[in-house]
Amino acid sequence: MSVDMIDEKLDFALAGLLGWVNWWDGVRLIWVDGATKEFRRKVTDWQPSSDPAASLEVQAKAIEVDAERYVKNLANSTGANVHWDGCEGNMSPTGVAWMVSASPRERAEAAYMTLSSRV
Repeated sequence: MSVDMIDEKLDFALAGLLGWVNWWDGVRLIWVDGATKEFRRKVTDWQPSSDPAASLEVQAKAIEVDAERYVKNLANSTGANVHWDGCEGNMSPTGVAWMVSASPRERAEAAYMTLSSRV
């Protein structure tokens, strides 16, 4: 299953799920924390759908929120072979290899599916 959004729209949706809002600081568009207005990133420097470091940032948040759901979503987006027995998941070595080599887009999509399911 994939998320039917262009990269930019997915990036903005993820920022919203993190509680960030975009703000014009007089020079550029930035992300700030919606509650504290604390600076987070320049909009142009944060693209989890294409940047490995930013995708790991949203992956970490998704794992914090619901690790099992994130792993299932990532497995679905990468095509990994995952078999679930109740709360214990058993994965083939090939399935694990697929997941650890997931692209930034696949990690961003899995994070989006995980984070959006909690709101």
